[in-house]
Amino acid sequence: MADVVQFKLERMLNELEDLERRGLFSRREIAEIVKKRRKFEYRLKRPSPLKQDFLAYIDYEKQLDALRRLRKKSVLRKSGGKKSKKSVSDYAGVSRILDIYRLATNRFKGDIQLWFQYLEYCRARGHGRIKKALAQLVRFHPKVPGVWIYAAAWEFDNNLNVAAARALMQNGLRACPTSEDLWVEYLRMELTYLNKLKARKVALGEDEGDLARDHRKADEKQWRDENKELFMALNESGDADKRSDLQDGECEGKLDVFREHGLNILQAVYSGAIEALPTSFSIRTRDFSKEPLYWDWLARADLEGINAKQFSKAVQVVYEEGMKFVPSAVMVELYVKFLMDAISDEDRVEKLPCTSDLMAIQLNLFHIFRWWAKILRKSEKYFDKLVETSLPLLAKDGGSDSGFLTLPHPGLAIYRNCIELELNLALTGEKTGLPKARKLYESALATYDQDASLWQDYHSIEVQMGTSETAAAVHWRARKALKNNISLLSSATS
Repeated sequence: MADVVQFKLERMLNELEDLERRGLFSRREIAEIVKKRRKFEYRLKRPSPLKQDFLAYIDYEKQLDALRRLRKKSVLRKSGGKKSKKSVSDYAGVSRILDIYRLATNRFKGDIQLWFQYLEYCRARGHGRIKKALAQLVRFHPKVPGVWIYAAAWEFDNNLNVAAARALMQNGLRACPTSEDLWVEYLRMELTYLNKLKARKVALGEDEGDLARDHRKADEKQWRDENKELFMALNESGDADKRSDLQDGECEGKLDVFREHGLNILQAVYSGAIEALPTSFSIRTRDFSKEPLYWDWLARADLEGINAKQFSKAVQVVYEEGMKFVPSAVMVELYVKFLMDAISDEDRVEKLPCTSDLMAIQLNLFHIFRWWAKILRKSEKYFDKLVETSLPLLAKDGGSDSGFLTLPHPGLAIYRNCIELELNLALTGEKTGLPKARKLYESALATYDQDASLWQDYHSIEVQMGTSETAAAVHWRARKALKNNISLLSSATS
């Protein structure tokens, strides 16, 4: 083992001498470098070296090479900017880091993260070894979609080799046919390629309506008009105009072929994705986006293990987005039914962290009606359908206290339920419970100010949980509001 380490250190002699000769490192610093490298090399030659041994060695060499580059720039400035020829020390550091990465990946072939670190360093340095490293990675991990995506992206973005990138994607899909990420990235790659071709045609003036070509045609026409005597018209319309029309027709034909070919490619890839992943809703959104039941399913699927964030997403994102795609009475009916189910589900209500979510549900029911009425107010047929499907649900239970919703305001029962939930939270030590209960009482009294029992409950809560001042204020307001029922209040609070 010692002989192998010594041999490797001796091979560094030319590099170290070059660093000293160019004034980048002193003899003392070079001795320290040799000492450090000997220590790292002995660690790597152990029977079972650790991954951290390789990473520590790589980190040291990266820092050393960064210091070398900084000192080289400093020497260059002192010499007046006169560049010197590249020598062995300019390449040795990067080459050594790549060798350590190669040893590490051979030792830990299953470590995908280590492989990607290796590839990223190759890419950052523009080193040609990345191609060989990618081939090894694909051979060792053909069932990892990210490997194929990375390889194809490198060919597409760095090598500008669309054919190679497409071949890698197709091979990856053969190895991982059910990878949704792979199909999506393949679609994105083909779309990006078509956009680049489109941009190239625009830059060359081949695109229909392109400003450069239009400008060139205008200049040509102006020049011809100013120099008519130089031209002899062969017929009334003129050959020049015919030739111009012919060129425009040919260009338009080429564009039609280009669009058709591009759409065919995208359609083929998309069809393959659908065939491989028939149950993937994220891929098939284009197919289902016009189906109200799809949006209803998507919203309800988000309610598994419900929390406030998920519920808000279902209401504010899924259904409202769905109503943009499918502005129909069926969509409204499903949305309203979803909100009504959310209110009537006691288990779900208990899981909501704040009773304001319940109030938001009721408000959303009115927002739906107003939104849909505004959209369809010019169409009597669809407006009648809106009223037929939405209004009965909105006015369910006829506004009685036993109902959850009344028009044009929530029923007293929902207020009481919400208040009870907030007071229970307050009893457990929740600081916001009592203030929220007070807000709910105030909202309820804005509508039911003649309900003596509501005033009694409010006063009782202030006596138990509030202060003498707040209790007295509620009592005074109740006496003022309940002129005809003052005896009821007095008997309840005595």
